[in-house]
Amino acid sequence: METNFLTQKIEALLFANGDPMSYKTLSELLDVNKKELNDGIEELQKVLKDSGLMIIKTEDYISLGTAPVASDVVERHRKEELERPLGKAGSETLSIVLYMGPVTKSDVNYIRGVDSSSILRNLLIRGLVERDVSDDKRAYKYSSTIDTLRYMGISSVKELPEYENIKNTIKSKISGLDQ
Repeated sequence: METNFLTQKIEALLFANGDPMSYKTLSELLDVNKKELNDGIEELQKVLKDSGLMIIKTEDYISLGTAPVASDVVERHRKEELERPLGKAGSETLSIVLYMGPVTKSDVNYIRGVDSSSILRNLLIRGLVERDVSDDKRAYKYSSTIDTLRYMGISSVKELPEYENIKNTIKSKISGLDQ
């Protein structure tokens, strides 16, 4: 695969995913070997050098992040987001996490029928949900926080209105569609 096409695809995947991706997953999705992937990542770092984005890497994962030059404006925007009401989409997503959690982003997307990356990120920033790596280590699982339960005045999600009924209804609808 030509490097600039690979670079564009890496950038697109990292942007669309929103969460860090493993090198292994990227390599499989792009059908490239480790060296080709690393070359594409290096090229992407050069492309992003003078932009508001940067590559963030760990030993196993890679992500797009905010470059230091833009961090102040992004931080100001996040603070403004925290002061705004959740809105319908935020409330809907939080409800799914409360009733179905721990739940993956793909499950939330499936239930809502739209991409929920930015809403989940907003809920994370607000401290209303937390995430942990799933059992298979390929995705994050989102669950409610103690602060959310405290704010709602409940000690467990099982105290939510019709908890078992709603949870089972959602599960049955999902499993019915999978068949």
